[in-house]
Amino acid sequence: MDELDDLDHRILSALHARGADPRVARVARALSWAGEHGALWLAAGVAGAAVDGPRRGAWLRATALTAGAHAASVGVKRIVRRPRPAHVEPLVRTAGRHSFPSSHATSAAAAAVAYGALGAYAAAPLAAAMCLSRLVAGVHHPSDVAAGAALGAATARLGARWMREGHRG
Repeated sequence: MDELDDLDHRILSALHARGADPRVARVARALSWAGEHGALWLAAGVAGAAVDGPRRGAWLRATALTAGAHAASVGVKRIVRRPRPAHVEPLVRTAGRHSFPSSHATSAAAAAVAYGALGAYAAAPLAAAMCLSRLVAGVHHPSDVAAGAALGAATARLGARWMREGHRG
């Protein structure tokens, strides 16, 4: 096992142990369910578009960036095909058996960046909780979550100009 694998293993084991507390496990399960296929983030973007008429276009573009980031993570996952952690018992079922990158983390980070630019500052702490929940749930290696968050943030950042054009148009 190389150093990164060892670090991944130790961090995951420590955070997964927090799921022994039923309250923590309940939150991790709820976040896992809400984040499946980016649902929480897509619903938040549509809600933003519905209530913020003057910036509806920007919200819809931010939502599209979030969906695009999620789709990109699914594509990368199919190429990399890294198995999910085997040394912990997961707290939740997963939609697939591949782990890298975390699609939950990808869509969460994309939403945090895109929606945060629109003033939805609660998106960032909720996204951080979503990322941590994947480790508590035992379904991702920390490097999967870090890579997913980086992919999501980069996607939203690269699309920031296009998103802002939705406000003017």
